[in-house]
Amino acid sequence: MPDIAIQRIHRTRLLQIWRSAGWPCRDAIEIDLLAAGMVRLAEEPGGHEVLRLTDAGIVCLAEARQKGARALSAHDRLAMRFSEQLRAAGRIVWRELSLRAAVEALPTAPVPAPAPAPTAAPLPQAVPAGRLALRRLWDDDEEGAGGACAPTPAVARIWRMARPDLFSIRHTSVPAYLQPMVHEVKASRADLLSDLRHAAKREAYQWLCEECYYVFPAGIAQPEEIPEPFGVWVLHGPIETGRFELLRPARHARCPLPFAVWMALCRATPMYGDGEPAQALLGEGVEGADGPAAEPALAETAPCAPEAAGSPSPELPDPDPLSPPVPPAAEAAPVPAPASAAQP
Repeated sequence: MPDIAIQRIHRTRLLQIWRSAGWPCRDAIEIDLLAAGMVRLAEEPGGHEVLRLTDAGIVCLAEARQKGARALSAHDRLAMRFSEQLRAAGRIVWRELSLRAAVEALPTAPVPAPAPAPTAAPLPQAVPAGRLALRRLWDDDEEGAGGACAPTPAVARIWRMARPDLFSIRHTSVPAYLQPMVHEVKASRADLLSDLRHAAKREAYQWLCEECYYVFPAGIAQPEEIPEPFGVWVLHGPIETGRFELLRPARHARCPLPFAVWMALCRATPMYGDGEPAQALLGEGVEGADGPAAEPALAETAPCAPEAAGSPSPELPDPDPLSPPVPPAAEAAPVPAPASAAQP
């Protein structure tokens, strides 16, 4: 058997054959795979040939998957663990989003108004409506600048890309109740001190959310070392089985989500736990720090059970009082036939 060097294109084809029905393409890649013993030709009951992975092909895919899987660091495991607590609290969580934030806004120098013409001709009596509308927009500027339409001072913003470890909002349809939050996860003291030296990075986080927190294992830092507007969460014990404790709540500042952040959230995929449905209720089926979340209790009601007379269901709106009641079909009074006209 020839020595075939399996490359990435061969492993991609193996994965495609594994996921599909195995219809052959009859190209050079499949010739290499057949010669290497990764796949075999099998005849279906209908008489057509298909490709099936051999044991060597399955082993090749498994080895490629293990090599491609990135080992989770302590920082990644801590972020994943705290995201479970946020999802158990009824929040939608995104990890390592790239969001554009305004660090500061500085007004630029005002634009000097042009000098009026020495011999300005008087305006005619008939002025177009558009010109009048434009003049009314700058009435105050015209009085102070000799009739020139000077624009308002422009604002120059300094933008930077922020990449918070965890960005979350509440699971609600009311924009005023979203309460966006940023949680920065630090697994070591060196990482925490490096982050605290960048004031612009913290300002970007505050521009994106209403509350900012630092999350790190207990003993790495004291709450007094963290800037005052930021809250502090610490982990007691191992990452997998430890307990989170809130040492200091963050300062709350009202912050509606900008439109650009909304679009970034729409394009990104939130985090889901194993077995967590995409349309779950608040915290339903998510395991938190204190154990699995309790399933919501649903009242057992008989399907299609008629309500008692005089006691409408509290979950349904009351009938319109202006609409006349419609009698049931069985109890409808018969309509009398019209009397025949008397013969003369």
